[in-house]
Amino acid sequence: MSPKREVYLDHSASTPVDSRVLDAMMPYFSEVYGNPSSSHHFGRKAEQAIEDARSTVADLLNCTHTEIIFTSGGSESDNFAIRGAGWMAKKYNKPSRLITSPIEHSAVINTVQQMDDVMNFETEIVHVDKYGFVDDDIYRAACEKGAAIASIIYANNEIGTVQNLAELSRIAHEYDILFHTDAVQAGGQLSLDVKELGVDMLSLSAHKFYGPKGVGLLYIKDGIELVTSQSGGSHERGRRAGTHNTPYIIGLAKALELAYAEKEQRTQHFIQMRDMLIDGILSRIPSAELSGHPEQRLPSHASFILEGVDANLLLMHLDMNGIAGSSGSACKTGNPEPSNILLAVGYTPEQAKCGLRLSVGTHTTADDIQYAVDVVVNAVEKLRKLS
Repeated sequence: MSPKREVYLDHSASTPVDSRVLDAMMPYFSEVYGNPSSSHHFGRKAEQAIEDARSTVADLLNCTHTEIIFTSGGSESDNFAIRGAGWMAKKYNKPSRLITSPIEHSAVINTVQQMDDVMNFETEIVHVDKYGFVDDDIYRAACEKGAAIASIIYANNEIGTVQNLAELSRIAHEYDILFHTDAVQAGGQLSLDVKELGVDMLSLSAHKFYGPKGVGLLYIKDGIELVTSQSGGSHERGRRAGTHNTPYIIGLAKALELAYAEKEQRTQHFIQMRDMLIDGILSRIPSAELSGHPEQRLPSHASFILEGVDANLLLMHLDMNGIAGSSGSACKTGNPEPSNILLAVGYTPEQAKCGLRLSVGTHTTADDIQYAVDVVVNAVEKLRKLS
């Protein structure tokens, strides 16, 4: 095996900030420091920068600037969409059921469960198949009963499967149900054209596409009313109170702009590195299995079931050899319980403790992949002998 090196293969958890993004952000920490809500010229300059960023994002999503709300990240955006739609339905005595899938990010599934437990919302979690695809017939049957919102993840964070959002949103709209998607993993890799996808709301987080942590957005189609979940001042047209994080908003817009300007080049590289990783692990580790769909998956994402191997012990071995990976969602790393997402797609509790996620990035090289495969193969062999 090659000498130890540092290899970061956890880009689905977070990406490094692009140096060009950092350069775009820096003036807004020290030079353009006015509060964007202030009426003086210091504030107006910051406000203009935010509105320019909003227009940049709107162009990339094929929507109007009034449909973009800046937030603190994907979790807040998911919460706002689901709570806002549910509470608005309750307010007007409309169907207030919540429809989602069992493979959502915790920001969605935990919000839905809390609204069920604490606020007496009726919820329905629709079945998915072994790849993580929502079952259209069961989903349609759920929509026929009426609901305030259906929220289905665009690209799954643990198994990488990409849903057919256009069809799912079309079915929801047949029954006058709002459709939201957590598109956090899709940002920078898949189309975010909201008209093409047919979504009413869409969540993004900048740190998944080489922007800063702590900033995101929620696209809300014009005409949709939501009850705000963060009250206070009249920021974001009264929809999300709190002083704007100007430098981070600038960073989000710049990162998204770069991601889509370079999308073809980046995704070709991702797919090449991902497929090299998948081929290496599946060909060299007996009974290794790819989780998620083999083709309809994120360009940067590889995930595996390595039976007989405790995922957390494997991650420790990888880390000791300089490799950063994950046992699934970054929100679950270190959790000894089996992955709910792997259970939902049909793996046994024992298999669901054997998941490994490795995700490549713009700076991943073929040498990195070869080293990582060597380390994983060696670690799996050792751990299987000990089990």
